Amino acid sequence: MKKIPYGRQTIDEEDIRGVIETLSSDYITQGPIVEEFENKVSRYCNSEFSIAFNSATSALHAACYALNLKKGDWLWTSPISFVSSANCGIFCGAKVDFVDIDIDTYNLCPIKLEEKLISAKKNNTLPKIVIPVHMAGQSCDMKKIHELSRQYGFKVIEDASHAIGGEYKENKIGNCKYSDITVFSFHPVKIITTGEGGIALTNNESLNRKLKLHRSHGIVRSETNNDEGWLYEQIELGYNYSMNDIEASLGISQLKKLDRFVQIRNQLAERYNKLINSKMVTKPQISEDCLSSFHLYIVRINKNVDRKAVFNFLRNAGIEVNVHYIPIHTQPYYKNTGVKFANLTNAESYYESAITLPIFPSLTQSDQDYVVDTLMESIDL
Repeated sequence: MKKIPYGRQTIDEEDIRGVIETLSSDYITQGPIVEEFENKVSRYCNSEFSIAFNSATSALHAACYALNLKKGDWLWTSPISFVSSANCGIFCGAKVDFVDIDIDTYNLCPIKLEEKLISAKKNNTLPKIVIPVHMAGQSCDMKKIHELSRQYGFKVIEDASHAIGGEYKENKIGNCKYSDITVFSFHPVKIITTGEGGIALTNNESLNRKLKLHRSHGIVRSETNNDEGWLYEQIELGYNYSMNDIEASLGISQLKKLDRFVQIRNQLAERYNKLINSKMVTKPQISEDCLSSFHLYIVRINKNVDRKAVFNFLRNAGIEVNVHYIPIHTQPYYKNTGVKFANLTNAESYYESAITLPIFPSLTQSDQDYVVDTLMESIDL
């Protein structure tokens, strides 16, 4: 049976040639290609700095470190995300809590955030960092979140793992106009890939230095005070989170195709919107302020329909649908933290109904027709 995954990488001969050239060069790690990739991402997103990592998870951890998150602090994020969006706070010894989502966009809800901030201020439990997650490729309402950060004194990390190539208020996501740091992922199912990998962007020179320090063992080299030529100093406890040149060379090639990938994904999403014609299925809604990169195309199944039966029917037909995501606060680890997670009804309602349909640049129209026909058949059973 033919299998249609929910997402997959698109690799061409240009990508392969770029990797081979790096493999044939003098440097396959700690060479010039990583810096070239970083500079190209910064130019694309219009940020001052970019720091490449071996994963977006590493970049999120480094971002929390750079913003001095520590034991006793609070980090807030969305419950509808992969666990890395919350784990990065735990890595730093902080406590983690969640803000409910907007049921239409699946993103962290700024209204719910403001309500929670008002309550937290009274209880002296305001967050040090808030991480809005650009779910499925659509930006959160960053202008409102930024305004709240100024009012309540928290820092903002955009978890834009799904969203490179997307836009918010006619600017590329990653420009950091409304945040301190933005993080992208380059996992193979994302918009572009480096195999594995991630990147952190910022407009703050001090944060740039701290991110680089955390990425590379906490070690610095002095070019002006190093008569021996081999000296280095570890000034902080850092990690080995570096991206290598092989991955970066793939990223440079993939970046050339980014806008085309996003355009194709939007065309596929628009076609899904036209083909799916059932009151039992709620299609994704995109804000007028946003151009989604459509990393995921998520529908919600009416509560009168057995979502599990729909899921299994599609899977048995060779359509490898998925569910993004199991709410983080329901994971056993987070249940055992001792934190009482309250008022997350939208996230829980969303989870009970969500199914991710296949979307990726090489998805054919005939395969998309098959997905929709099978979905409609499953609804009617």
